Amino acid sequence: MKWTKEAELELKKVPVFVRKMAKRAVEMEVGNAGRDVVTAEDLKIAREKHISFAEEQPEKDGLKPTRIAIVRCETVSEVCPGVACFKALKQRRAYFMDYGLETEIIGFFTCGGCPGRRVSRLVEKLKPFNLDVLHLSSCMMLENSYPACPHKEEIKKTVEAMGVKVVSGTHH
Repeated sequence: MKWTKEAELELKKVPVFVRKMAKRAVEMEVGNAGRDVVTAEDLKIAREKHISFAEEQPEKDGLKPTRIAIVRCETVSEVCPGVACFKALKQRRAYFMDYGLETEIIGFFTCGGCPGRRVSRLVEKLKPFNLDVLHLSSCMMLENSYPACPHKEEIKKTVEAMGVKVVSGTHH
């Protein structure tokens, strides 16, 4: 598959960690259209189709959305799909009751196993998307229903040191 110079320049704007995947996706679209040359317009169309929804949107009515993420226990994730966390957010219950309708969830991930080895890396990846608050899921906070998280305070301090507010809890 050939690329025009303009298309190659446009491709360089794609973050390095997803560039190969983006290139394959664009080439597949162009190939499916029966063409063998990728243009800058092809990249713009692919961006609109696949990732523009995740890009920063203008504020509605002057309200800046609060962007949250939820981290949950790696062990508990084997038996909990996270339904209660999402329902509590949707219904603005428990630890989500103070959020407005403009609140967006931009991340939902596990800690990566003790001692929460994945949390700081993923929080760092979410900061360019304007992460405001990280919720430590209720499964990390409970002491009776699930194994207690021995690292929750350490995780909280690490994330707060990164400039992100931490809320301890989601749905109970």
